[in-house]
Amino acid sequence: MDASLVYSDERLVVINKPPGVSLATTRAAPHDAARRLVFSLPAETRAANFPGSAPLWLVHRLDVGTTGLVLLARDEEMHRELSTLFSTRLVRKIYLALVWGHPRPRSGRFEWPLAPDTRDRRRMKVDPSGRSAATSFRTLACGPHVSLLELQPATGRTHQLRVHLSHAGHWIVGDDLYGGARHRGVKEPDLQSLLNPPHLLLHAWRILLPESSNIMPKRFEAALPPHFAAVLESMGMLSALVKFEIRDSKFDIRD
Repeated sequence: MDASLVYSDERLVVINKPPGVSLATTRAAPHDAARRLVFSLPAETRAANFPGSAPLWLVHRLDVGTTGLVLLARDEEMHRELSTLFSTRLVRKIYLALVWGHPRPRSGRFEWPLAPDTRDRRRMKVDPSGRSAATSFRTLACGPHVSLLELQPATGRTHQLRVHLSHAGHWIVGDDLYGGARHRGVKEPDLQSLLNPPHLLLHAWRILLPESSNIMPKRFEAALPPHFAAVLESMGMLSALVKFEIRDSKFDIRD
């Protein structure tokens, strides 16, 4: 799966990230992650929109297995402004996740602080002494063994959505780091195949930017990756997402 270009102007770029692209950065090479993301675009898209070698600034990150929207700035001033909007929690981020089980209640808020797991440096864990973290969730549809959730993180801690859902007992389908058994009691071969995805079924679906000094209010949306969309369609859950889109279309991004 290639990346796709969602939006581009003279100062801002928005890319739909595919699974498998690392956005890890180092101080020695601060632009490498942005470069990797751009090079995951089709060659003709790169040629048309990034003809030179000017650096891009990564505004925020997604885990290597997570798909969806990533914002990049074409200059340092825009990078500072966008980073401030993210750090002050003025940007609304909406994720979609397919999780095991059926959450009860169907909507709510996780407010569990997070800290590094000292037994496994790859992981984070819920820890009362950790940094505050909050995630709102809402069930959009339920199918056999799984549910489609809308997630809105109020904070941006490492692995926040994955840890909160795992701690709640509803780990994300395809999450081998925080999950349990891949099939969780699924006996039907076709359903087993669907629910054994090639990547984590967590997608950064929408981002809503508020108005600021150099930015007009904007709303971006990233199409689901093919396997995620195929799973939802096969399980009759895609229609719930369409209904959510219609209902959410009335949202005023200045609120």
